[in-house]
Amino acid sequence: MTDLAFYFSKYLIMSLNEDIFTRLKNGETIMPNDPEIHKLLVASYEVKKRLLQLNNSTEPDEILNLLSEIVGKKLENVAVFTPIYINYGKNLNIGKNVFINFDCTFLTLGGITIEDDVLIGPKVSLITENHPLEPQHRKGLIGKSILIKKNAWIGANATILPGVTIGENAVVAAGAVVSKDVPDNVVVGGIPAKIIKTIES
Repeated sequence: MTDLAFYFSKYLIMSLNEDIFTRLKNGETIMPNDPEIHKLLVASYEVKKRLLQLNNSTEPDEILNLLSEIVGKKLENVAVFTPIYINYGKNLNIGKNVFINFDCTFLTLGGITIEDDVLIGPKVSLITENHPLEPQHRKGLIGKSILIKKNAWIGANATILPGVTIGENAVVAAGAVVSKDVPDNVVVGGIPAKIIKTIES
């Protein structure tokens, strides 16, 4: 067996041993005929059941407890103005003292990390999922993680695309579409988002 064949076989065995959520989070393209594709729908509807209760609650403690159940981790001092929409909670990591405003959408199969003290405005979309450009693979699904670092502020109706990191203390202006990493201590805006100014400490 050649070295190339050996490493391909090893990769194939590893892929078969990992579930579909791990493979997506690791950047593998998942096609509609994948034997585990049904698990995505099952997981999404399980989260939706909890979201129905969460989005109809008027009690902050109940909202936080339900969100903790969805993400699989006890959250501390996280404020959420409902409704919020999440398709798979286990890949969503939220730090302390985070504020999430009304009507946000988090597509999390690629993994989302929101660090401490982040502010997220209304109607923000964090999208970690994409499709291949090639027409023959267009129905495939690719996951790429999003990282929002400490004390960042994501303005109303902004969209963060797959694979993007938002730097510490950075501000994303309202309505921006962010397709590339944002450095620490800057303001970005526009479509696609570009640096507008540096934030002086």
